[in-house]
Amino acid sequence: MASLIIIYDTKYGNTKLVAENIAEGINQAINITTEIVDIKDLKIEKITNFDAILIGTPNHWGGPVRGVKKLIDKLGKTDLNAKWIAVFDTYIKKDFEIALKKMEKRISEKIPNLKIITPGLSIKVEDMKGPVSEGEFLKAKEFGKKNSY
Repeated sequence: MASLIIIYDTKYGNTKLVAENIAEGINQAINITTEIVDIKDLKIEKITNFDAILIGTPNHWGGPVRGVKKLIDKLGKTDLNAKWIAVFDTYIKKDFEIALKKMEKRISEKIPNLKIITPGLSIKVEDMKGPVSEGEFLKAKEFGKKNSY
């Protein structure tokens, strides 16, 4: 059975909620082992056994948070079984897709052997502390269903 790890960073819980909704969509579409992990609790060696990786970050000053950038750099130095990767971000105001585009670029530079399986997902949050904008959880679930790794 295929396996996917969803790794997220969050300060106010919005990105975690999006990760959970994506996982729900994936699990509705196919039978796949899915694990969701906060980046603060992640042990890098745990990632090596998954077939696919999904990384989520809040948009922080026009890019992914520092922990996510460091994770991508570490993955580039790790012997991974994973063949696929995808990303998502949460944003406020007009920062649509800014952090995810920077993550995709960093991934292609640092981990070129991983294929970005789908364009990333950008989810709008009303304010820094939330809540996630209306209709965005449905968008996250659909992303999971459509991109069932």
